[in-house]
Amino acid sequence: MLAAVKTAHEYLDSLRARKLRLFVDGALVTSPVDHPKVRPAINAVAATYALAHDERHAHLATSHSDLVGRRVNRFTALFRERDDLLRKLELQRALGRLTGTCFQRCVGLDGVNALFLATHGRGDAHARFVTWLRGVQERDEMLNGAMTDPKGDRSKRPPEQADHYVRVVERRSDGVVIRGAKIHQTGAANAHQILVMPGQALRPGEEDFAIACALPVDAEGVTMVLGRQPSDERRGGPDAGNARFGGQECVVLFDDVFVPRDHVFLDGDVEACAELVSAFAGYHRASYGGCKPGNLDVLIGAADLVTRQNGVRRASHVRDKLTQMAHLTETIHAIGVGASAKGKVHASGVWQVDTVLANVCKHHVTSLPYEIVRLAEDLAGGAMSTLPSIADLDHPELGETLRLVAGGRERASALRLIESMAYGAGSVPFRIECMHGAGSPQAQRVVLEREIDWDAKVARARVLAGLDPDPDLDGV
Repeated sequence: MLAAVKTAHEYLDSLRARKLRLFVDGALVTSPVDHPKVRPAINAVAATYALAHDERHAHLATSHSDLVGRRVNRFTALFRERDDLLRKLELQRALGRLTGTCFQRCVGLDGVNALFLATHGRGDAHARFVTWLRGVQERDEMLNGAMTDPKGDRSKRPPEQADHYVRVVERRSDGVVIRGAKIHQTGAANAHQILVMPGQALRPGEEDFAIACALPVDAEGVTMVLGRQPSDERRGGPDAGNARFGGQECVVLFDDVFVPRDHVFLDGDVEACAELVSAFAGYHRASYGGCKPGNLDVLIGAADLVTRQNGVRRASHVRDKLTQMAHLTETIHAIGVGASAKGKVHASGVWQVDTVLANVCKHHVTSLPYEIVRLAEDLAGGAMSTLPSIADLDHPELGETLRLVAGGRERASALRLIESMAYGAGSVPFRIECMHGAGSPQAQRVVLEREIDWDAKVARARVLAGLDPDPDLDGV
């Protein structure tokens, strides 16, 4: 039964019912769903709804929920068994391949699961969260998982520069008032609710910043500002690269926004917030083993297509480069699968990924896709950055000559797709997100240094060097 799962058309209709306050290029947008810079990203989210009703993908795109007693969209579901982590990864790869971009629901999904375990054992907080989540599943809502604060001067703590962090400015008997901003907000303008979470571990004395809560995207006091992306003015035109889909990032401003008590899940509990941030980081870093290989499948396909159009596909160096691109892509996916397969169940009943492998996965994502992009640029040649507009290729006077010297429309479209993913609008939800999404490279190194059992490695080295007796293989 899929009564709780929206269709793509129902999702689009639900966005039109909002009263979102969104600015694009300095102008307040009255109809975001129809705006050319917003719609490609909405289309990508709509794909997550469409797949839930596609018999080829429904087993990945939906999951049974104990909260509502039927199948729900996987992007609102809890990880109740190890296979849920693996199915999530396969779904992400399928969507990454189908859209060639970010489909914007992963932060919300990972945030839901992290908050479920972080609120576990904390009485009314957990009960409020479960009640709220049940409603999200029943309405199949898209969530903007809002974590990243502006941070300002990184050498200063939040209380020293409060305006750079979302924090509680007033506590009432019926709720709290929050103020501040979240930046780099993936798909925020395409969501139904904002799930606010702290963006870093906090210390005693920083309780006002330890807030996790939910509110509608069109709540009074919420303003969104669409981020600019390279070549985003091409969207909707012949040179867009990705003809149907795109990514989206927003700045979200909170101007004394009231949040009812029922939607406040953590308030002032720095210990629980630290658990939340840690769990989220693991989930989201493993997620990159799904979506980015899916995007890379598209880039590899576009590079392969160009080599065929250029008549060089069978050249040994071309085959070698394409094979290397595929090898690096599968390496990323394999580590994400490993992080999911080696997960363990939390006391709350949700499954967590293997922390070390999740961080290894994301750390590889900060470098390997850049090499794959380099190889794609090598195979594409300089034409991907100097080609005239496709409108010129179609021009009644110039077109015939241009198509003769620059290649036809099909070749131009393939080159535009590579260009978009390499350094155009598509590079933001793909390449730049590979570097900074879920934390930049040093964030993963910090976790790896903390989590790896260095003493165990040294102890075994001492045994094999003959410095200590062998406690594991005594008598061998």
